[in-house]
Amino acid sequence: MGPTDFKKWRKSLKLSQKDAAKALGLKRRMVQYYEKGERDGKKVEVPKAVRLACFAITSGVEDYHGPDESGEKGRA
Repeated sequence: MGPTDFKKWRKSLKLSQKDAAKALGLKRRMVQYYEKGERDGKKVEVPKAVRLACFAITSGVEDYHGPDESGEKGRA
């Protein structure tokens, strides 16, 4: 997921940068860096954990607390 795809993801969910940051557990400034693809002139890549969180949010998962007692995947 590059900067353009990250921004498309956010806009497809109609999230502001502030709301996307909150949903991903990031500071708004990091969302800005990921969308720009750089920070202080150095390349910034969207980490795998953030990419997976984007997928989870898109799939309707807001949080994950581990498997429930029946061994099934938990959804919040």
